[in-house]
Amino acid sequence: MMVAHFVLSILIVAAIVSGSEFSDTRDAKVEKILKKLNKPALKSIKSPDGDIIDCIHMNNHPIYDHPLFKNYTIQMKPSSYPKGKNNESSDIEKQSVVTQLWTLNGKCPKNSIPIRRTRRKEILRTKYMQRYDKKNPNIINHPKASSSNSIHEYAQIQAKGKFHGAHADINVWKPYVQTPKEFSLAQMWVMAGPFSEVNSVEAGWQVYQDRYGDDNPRYFIFWTADGYHSGCYNLDCPGFVPVSQNFALGAAVSNVSTLNGQQYHIPTTIWKDPHTGNWWLKFNDNEFVGYWPSILFNHLKDGATEIQWGGEIINFKDGSLHTTTRMGSGHFAEEGYQKASYFKNLEIIDEHDIHNKPKEGYSYMTQESCYNIRSGYAKIWGVYFYYGGPGRNQNCK
Repeated sequence: MMVAHFVLSILIVAAIVSGSEFSDTRDAKVEKILKKLNKPALKSIKSPDGDIIDCIHMNNHPIYDHPLFKNYTIQMKPSSYPKGKNNESSDIEKQSVVTQLWTLNGKCPKNSIPIRRTRRKEILRTKYMQRYDKKNPNIINHPKASSSNSIHEYAQIQAKGKFHGAHADINVWKPYVQTPKEFSLAQMWVMAGPFSEVNSVEAGWQVYQDRYGDDNPRYFIFWTADGYHSGCYNLDCPGFVPVSQNFALGAAVSNVSTLNGQQYHIPTTIWKDPHTGNWWLKFNDNEFVGYWPSILFNHLKDGATEIQWGGEIINFKDGSLHTTTRMGSGHFAEEGYQKASYFKNLEIIDEHDIHNKPKEGYSYMTQESCYNIRSGYAKIWGVYFYYGGPGRNQNCK
């Protein structure tokens, strides 16, 4: 009996030591990741939603962590902007354009950019540890790469051709998401190449608790250069080059639309700089957020061949039932203004760098009984569509 107790004690001690070593190793990895992601700040601003925004000097820009950009000269502004678009909104429109919450509490100094601070608890989530601990910092287990496409559901307008960019005003809501591992988003895709090796630059808003730790809609970008086998969200890996001192990727959207109430939207433009070939991102009327360098891509170097606008959700089918995660406002397209979510002023930027209405486009819905889409044209809204839905219902199981 004494021997058994002695052996058990040895095993317990060994387990404690082993657990302690594991904890130490994990903590060391977390600290290494945090040090890499969170650069020394000139100033830190606490957002009303709890985020910390660090103002990082341009000399410590994250693009310099990429081996291709060690001695890189950052392009601080686009060489030109596509023609044919009125860059000034009316006073009514400006009241409906969203901003970022953190800007209520301060701004970053000159020659710095705002970067949302990554926290320990975010890294400690299993997905984050796997993503940040990869030897290749670009591989992030994007759902399109790691899972069957059957878990992704869409309601989109798609256009094919030859493009130098696209634009849309994206209506913002705060949709219910059933589990933290699922997301709901609204975005624009600018793509080129066959899907197995597609180049895609993407921007919009998303609710994704597993990533951000809350259910607030947040501005986000994503890019891939090889069919979603690698690439990254926001600044999780070096690639996108932010230049704005007023805009933080991953930060919460300050104003959200309400049912039968005020509607808010994000004017979003992605276009190819005619001189550098870089793909620029502009939010709102004049916020040049930054760009994806052309050197990251092979197919997009020559321009885009497909534009997509719309909503996307993840459906993990917990309990073998369709998710109740909502897309857009959670209301079907036919319910219309102040109920259904919308995209308006859809435009493509042609090979002559001129804004135009899409000449041809078609709708795509994964399951129309769960999430649908209805498009149209109006003098003020231009080409537009309503989209979305509640997910699981009597016709969607």
